[in-house]
Amino acid sequence: MPRFSVIVPVFKVQGFLRECLDSVLGQSYADFEVIAVDDCSPDGCGAILDEYAERDPRVRVLHLPENVGLGRARNAGMPYATGDFLFFLDSDDTLTPGALRAIADRLEEARDPDVLVFDYARTYWWGGTRRNVLARVLAEASVGTFTAVERPEILELLMVVWNKVYRRGYVTEHGFRFPPGYYEDTPWTFPVLLGARRIAALDRICVHYRQRRQGNILSTTSRKHFDIHDQYERVFAHVDAHPELARWRPYLHRKMGEHCLDILAKPDRLPPSDKGEFFRRTAELFRRHRTSTPVPAELRVLEGSYARYLTRRRAAAAGSALDRRARGARKAAVKRVKRGWSWAHERRPLDPNLALYSAFSHRGVLGDPAAIHRAARDLAPHIRGVWVVRRDQVEQLPPDIEYVLPDSLEYRRLAARATYFVNNVNWPRVLAKRPGSVHVHTHQGTPLKYMGADLLGKPGARQGVDVPGMLRRADRWDHSLVANRHSELVWDRAYPCRFASARTGSPRNDVLVNAKPDDGAAFRLRHSIPEDHTVVLYAPTRRDHVRGGHVERFDLARFAEDLGEGHTLVVRLHPSLAKGPARGMGLAELHRRGALVDATDWPRVEEVMLASDALVTDYSALMFDYANLDRPIVVHADDWGAYTASRGAYFDITAGAPGHVSRSYRELTWLFASGSWQDTEATELRSGFRDRFCEFDDGRAAERVVRTLMLGEPDTPISIPLPATAGDDEAPAHA
Repeated sequence: MPRFSVIVPVFKVQGFLRECLDSVLGQSYADFEVIAVDDCSPDGCGAILDEYAERDPRVRVLHLPENVGLGRARNAGMPYATGDFLFFLDSDDTLTPGALRAIADRLEEARDPDVLVFDYARTYWWGGTRRNVLARVLAEASVGTFTAVERPEILELLMVVWNKVYRRGYVTEHGFRFPPGYYEDTPWTFPVLLGARRIAALDRICVHYRQRRQGNILSTTSRKHFDIHDQYERVFAHVDAHPELARWRPYLHRKMGEHCLDILAKPDRLPPSDKGEFFRRTAELFRRHRTSTPVPAELRVLEGSYARYLTRRRAAAAGSALDRRARGARKAAVKRVKRGWSWAHERRPLDPNLALYSAFSHRGVLGDPAAIHRAARDLAPHIRGVWVVRRDQVEQLPPDIEYVLPDSLEYRRLAARATYFVNNVNWPRVLAKRPGSVHVHTHQGTPLKYMGADLLGKPGARQGVDVPGMLRRADRWDHSLVANRHSELVWDRAYPCRFASARTGSPRNDVLVNAKPDDGAAFRLRHSIPEDHTVVLYAPTRRDHVRGGHVERFDLARFAEDLGEGHTLVVRLHPSLAKGPARGMGLAELHRRGALVDATDWPRVEEVMLASDALVTDYSALMFDYANLDRPIVVHADDWGAYTASRGAYFDITAGAPGHVSRSYRELTWLFASGSWQDTEATELRSGFRDRFCEFDDGRAAERVVRTLMLGEPDTPISIPLPATAGDDEAPAHA
């Protein structure tokens, strides 16, 4: 008996069907059967299904003699299911890699609940991806099991059948079936969830929900949308037949009204001539099932006439237009006030004891600017340091940090008067560079991939990047901090501006250069990592040739397991991926289960590095910082050719790596299994890498910036070895 029976109803999806089936049959978890139901599809779907069934014994095909619709096609497949759990997958959607393994693990953890609800992401025909906006509901419910009464918010998730798996015994016991018509998921999902004694949640994207440009049934203009009324009648009939569910009638009454009004409001659902009839039938249904619970204000329109509904809709549309014009006028007025405010303060002299700091587009007290700020507090306490921080980051600030919100009047005042500006990204365009002000640009590490003007030759990598505008903002820089001569040469060409290079080293790396054996203990303790464990930090970078930037190079759960006993895997995604769907592809769930540690949100990456014993990365600039720790580094370069073709690189990291290079997952795991990741050759490679890229990092970079660039003291000399070869200082060439 297989663990899963994946039932796939098929109708007119020949362009998407192979991708759907491949996403199932290619899963690392293989204990399943596929029951594909050909709903008398008039295209080539039947032949495709037969081809797959002949090739893979796990696929069984049912050819229906006539088209019966999505719901009844699912019904046709259920009697042939032998799995413990039923999984209904639409034939134009796909499973994400590792989805069945994650679902099976969660089912085992929850001891086979009646229903398991998991997450999904919409994938749009133009290439975009957007995660379910209510993903937090699953995250909050991802421990243990519950009922709908205990967590009613689970009912607010999309009312579809394919974001859940169902224990077959539970479905059989209650005789759940799909009705005919549109919106067939509604009278299935409500009864199933309301009657379940044990529901579990999985905070992981398991399905990519395809948003087709055309062909989506529910986006088609048709009278079939009237089926929604019959479907809710079935829901209420189920509640009537089960008195223990009577408490849900007010909730279902409200949901029905909201659902029907939403259909009515969509311009592409109903023929205009049918909208009045749809409203009247909805209002009749709403009255018939009304409870003693007061009707919400937004649904009271169903107690009136269709003419009154139209009047309110027109009034709301007109009000929205007026609101938009009013908001536009207010925005223009505020902009004029801020411009005038800035102009007035720019007429005043600079404050020689005022410094403005920012990092990562105002994300907090982080990186090189934070290290410089700490040093300035000790060495130049007379210089007032103020941070520019986004509102959503204010609560994370240390209590002794003075801050302003971006583009507030106070920010404008301080920006007009400050003498020192320290940032690791460009300041906004509206900030004027005043004579006498000192702009210190720290960058974000040593560059491997193309930056600045070099992106002009890489149109894919510069998508959405205004390179000329970037260079105009960089014209404000006075000093560009570098940790090595490679960076100095790159920045001179990538940013053809008027700054001077400052061979200070990277201030944020001071803590790495001066690291003590127990500096990473706090991070380990916070994440319950045993003291005797070898911590492997995996830090992949983003891919510019992939929309969204995230590509999962290998199965993280498998890597954590393959590292073996006595090891802990810590994963830190690129900051640009922290808020996207990448975390939902399994990382968050693996962190919850303790399979690995997700350190993506940990604010200070230096602490994550200090807590680790080795780094695995692809092409992240983190490797240049990590080399200061003189700990093993493995470069996983399985797509180096694609990466350099799309983004460009200043040198071949596979030929000048800080350690061993793996070009496949098998090679990566062998390096750790064999112990080669820390052998003599790895040490020699790292030594050469450190000589080249850590040459100015001596543990005093932040002090040097404050003393030389802010206090004007003589430059503190750095002991710089001669280059190994004359060719080391040649300007970097395009890849």
